[in-house]
Amino acid sequence: MFGGRTFIARHGETVFNATARIQGNVAHTPLTSQGVTQAIDMGQTLATWLGTAQSLQLWSSPAGRALQTAALIAEAIGSSFFDIQIDDRLSEIEMGSWSGRTYANIIAHEGPIICAETRLFTRVAPGGESYADVAARLRAWIDTEDEHHHDRLIIMHGMSSRVLRGLLLDLAPDPRFGVPIAPSLPQGSLVLVGGGTERVIHSGTGTGAD
Repeated sequence: MFGGRTFIARHGETVFNATARIQGNVAHTPLTSQGVTQAIDMGQTLATWLGTAQSLQLWSSPAGRALQTAALIAEAIGSSFFDIQIDDRLSEIEMGSWSGRTYANIIAHEGPIICAETRLFTRVAPGGESYADVAARLRAWIDTEDEHHHDRLIIMHGMSSRVLRGLLLDLAPDPRFGVPIAPSLPQGSLVLVGGGTERVIHSGTGTGAD
């Protein structure tokens, strides 16, 4: 699966992250100053990691927070923002009617919705996606990239990146959801995935929440 190296970045902290609001597929939630710093730090780490061999195919979710992160990383590694390939299949899990609401507000009305240990949603939001739905669209994206032998950087989200990492690492399916899901990483984290292993090359300073 996949020739070349695969780097996966989780976007920097946003104003929604900072106020414990669910983002899902809210289109534009700008980075905080900390999120901007996280994105720049990922870019600088990646530039050091790659050295002079900075030929990467950049992919991004269409969400503003992912694209803002992608722009800052691209600048740091000497790539062009205009070469980034945007794909809806890399979007965050759709959270339906929960999008934009605070975790506290939802929990007050709906009861617990997220597992404290795994940081996974314990049920599907009304009008939202399941983890299996996310895995299906990410498998379709993987199939389009499977034959390409180039290094790639993918800028995406907390929950959807966990599913993508799980698929690429060929992890055992989580028995509750039927699909592989990798452990949570903070905002602003960057990993290298390949050969069934994962290496964190930059650990972010954000939270592990969506």
